[in-house]
Amino acid sequence: MRTRLRGFRATWKQRAQALKIEVYALYLAYRDPRVPWYAKAVAACVVGYALSPIDLIPDPIPVLGHLDDLILLPLGVLAARRLIPAPVLAECRERARLRTRDGLPINRIAAAIIIIVWLLAVVGTAWFLTRVFRSARQGASPIAG
Repeated sequence: MRTRLRGFRATWKQRAQALKIEVYALYLAYRDPRVPWYAKAVAACVVGYALSPIDLIPDPIPVLGHLDDLILLPLGVLAARRLIPAPVLAECRERARLRTRDGLPINRIAAAIIIIVWLLAVVGTAWFLTRVFRSARQGASPIAG
């Protein structure tokens, strides 16, 4: 049982390292002039999300917190990879392997965008709840307008 657990853990560590290299390769591809603008847009979104120190769905939320990292990030990487020309991506992967030995940089701009999204969600929810409670006190339906 212990050997299977060690093997499982080693496999996931290898996959996580490969994903880090792939994200950094997308970052390098984003900056390459040979990549079309639409591929750059997708790559920028994926890299921004991956390097952000803040997740769209916080990790402490059971299941969903880690699900976004396990599903959204690989799907975004897959989409970006399909849009970037193969020779450019191969070159960027090689450069990424050499540069990621010390870890990935943190993207503070993406963190700020995610904080803004969360703040807008909180403000929107507070506004909606205020409207619902105000309408409930007055005996009117909050949905009617």
